[in-house]
Amino acid sequence: MFEYTETQEMVAAMTRRWAEEHLKPATEELESGKILPYELMRRLGQDLGLFEMADAKFQKLEERSRQRTEEREKQGNSHSPKTPASPEKEEARRARKLRQRAEEEALGAVMSRELSRINPGFVLAFGASTMLAGGAIMARGTPAQKLRWARPILTGKKIGAWGMTEPEAGSDAFSGMRTLATPVENGFVLNGQKSFITNAPYADIMVIYAKLNESGATLPMERRPIHAFIVEKGTEGTTLGPPVTKMGMHSSPTGEIFLQDVFVEAHCLLGETLETESRQGAKDVFHNERTGLMPLCLGILDRCIEISVDYARERKTWGRPIAQYQLIQEKLARMFVVRQNVENLQFKVWWKRSRGKGMSAAEASACKLYSARVTTEAALEAVQILGGNGYMTEYEVERLMRDAKLLQIGGGADEIQILHIARAMLS
Repeated sequence: MFEYTETQEMVAAMTRRWAEEHLKPATEELESGKILPYELMRRLGQDLGLFEMADAKFQKLEERSRQRTEEREKQGNSHSPKTPASPEKEEARRARKLRQRAEEEALGAVMSRELSRINPGFVLAFGASTMLAGGAIMARGTPAQKLRWARPILTGKKIGAWGMTEPEAGSDAFSGMRTLATPVENGFVLNGQKSFITNAPYADIMVIYAKLNESGATLPMERRPIHAFIVEKGTEGTTLGPPVTKMGMHSSPTGEIFLQDVFVEAHCLLGETLETESRQGAKDVFHNERTGLMPLCLGILDRCIEISVDYARERKTWGRPIAQYQLIQEKLARMFVVRQNVENLQFKVWWKRSRGKGMSAAEASACKLYSARVTTEAALEAVQILGGNGYMTEYEVERLMRDAKLLQIGGGADEIQILHIARAMLS
């Protein structure tokens, strides 16, 4: 795969029209904090049919859950075990599911790219709610948890937040984690703090990762099991901090979550079992987040190139358009090349997932490392091409440059990606 399909082209065009009509006029107010992104996120989901499609899937899940309940009741009465599907049928079912998921992820990436041309911060807020929080519940939750908590997130009724990072646990998210979950009768008590959490100030449903604090535990803190818990807004002992002031991504509210003796019932444990640790599940979310940031990179690159090319044609010095100078041409050519490279990496991600392979951890880290670095560099070059105008907010590249910088930090800093890649090479 090396180019968009007809369906992807159609979705890209539809999303670009929506972004120009609705997101672009609202960006100034979103960036200044006069309005929040959530009503616009709901409008996006409604106008493009995203929430309707998501709800249809949950209706099917609801029906399957009902059928399983009826089957279990019948088996309990007749004592006749259910005949398992043949390995061939099970493999075919798995392959179909993987292909369908890959196609959906590709369409989501196409939409993210078009929206990121206008406002990457808006995409970040939307993705943190649906992909991180909602995605974590869909990946590890029970059918009941998916219907109760993922459904309202993925149909736009609730806002989700994914709580991993802490004041002393950023790049070393697992070993440095200090949020604790103490087992008590009928549930758990959570204590700790989460920092730099997208959507935290306004989240309705939070996926919180914590280390198990069992009585008499002998394991050192670094090695204790990690589990995910679902915490709803308004739960006693939960405090959501105000939005913090950031360098970029101003359309995406970021804040802290404070947990003081927060009691959650046993069914709030993601997966409802302590037998399977959530560390791998969190790694899977990190893995998907790294490749999931590539559409934001492409959107920023697209817009920086558009603005730079138009400006270079119009701006004149000594009676000539600056586009005629080789130094400017070199900058534009490099921006074009890196966009080609990031786009090709994106196609590789889709191609591998469509075959059920997926990217290795090192490949995902390489995708993020390269894409984030070249996008930030390209945004800086766009500012340079525009000179004094590039330093002003009017031409957008100043904002896009600030937004791009987060991509080298969030989801694992460049240095951590290098560490992952080198370890994989040397192992």
